[in-house]
Amino acid sequence: MTWRAFIIVILFLSPATLLAQSKGGYILDPLESKYQKRPTPYPNLREANIMWSKRIWRKLDLREKLNHPLYFPIEPTANRVSLAQVLVSAAKEGGIAAYDPFDDSFTTMLTKAQINAKLFKIDTFYFPNPDPPYDMEMKVVRKELNYGDIKEIRIKENWVFDKERSVLEVRIVGLQLVKENIDPTTGEVRGTEPLFWFYFPELRPLLVNTPVFNTFNDAEQMSYDDLFWKRRFASYIYKESNVYDRNINEYTTGIDAMLEAENVKEDIFIFEDGLWEY
Repeated sequence: MTWRAFIIVILFLSPATLLAQSKGGYILDPLESKYQKRPTPYPNLREANIMWSKRIWRKLDLREKLNHPLYFPIEPTANRVSLAQVLVSAAKEGGIAAYDPFDDSFTTMLTKAQINAKLFKIDTFYFPNPDPPYDMEMKVVRKELNYGDIKEIRIKENWVFDKERSVLEVRIVGLQLVKENIDPTTGEVRGTEPLFWFYFPELRPLLVNTPVFNTFNDAEQMSYDDLFWKRRFASYIYKESNVYDRNINEYTTGIDAMLEAENVKEDIFIFEDGLWEY
């Protein structure tokens, strides 16, 4: 073999090529990747340089088409797992901290027993014995969390203007998983039930090593951290920081609530646009 042929073989078997040929190029078990990649650090932001900030809470409906990469697959496959499966599995194993669902300040950390109590439910059923004397018998059923019922994610984020860099940017503070509350007897949806809050900066080392389906390009691998960094999701605002600490639906409903959410986005745009002169 000549040296030119040897170089061609080496280039053909480069790490990128080997990765593309192995199981679609994905990490088979993200939780066993041991955080091989590191998340891209945020630009340095000094508190003294924050000229303006606004805190926003959003809801992501996972039934929307743009949010499907976060929801599917409902059952783990060899190449991919849904975001809910990644977060819940890591919380059960103690890899990340899960916080009280009603504490978005991330001060109340849940214990392993409290986490399991939300993931497993014990239901008691009574049914008649087919044999005399036909007494009612009790049956205890242990029901595990169905990831398909987690159809909503809530995001807490900060919009800040850095006067040193003259940049208006957003930084996600936390994620919350929310599942449907289903009546065990009728199967009807009775509303939603928040599960956990997760502190987003603690999640990034895990998310950056977990692949997500890239809707636009199969050849470009993308992680969950990339998805949130590039804002590839659909959402609507349900709360902004206010003196009453209330949600939008607490003072308006229906189409007026949707318009109010759009007004919050418009106010941020108007603020940024008003900073410059042309």
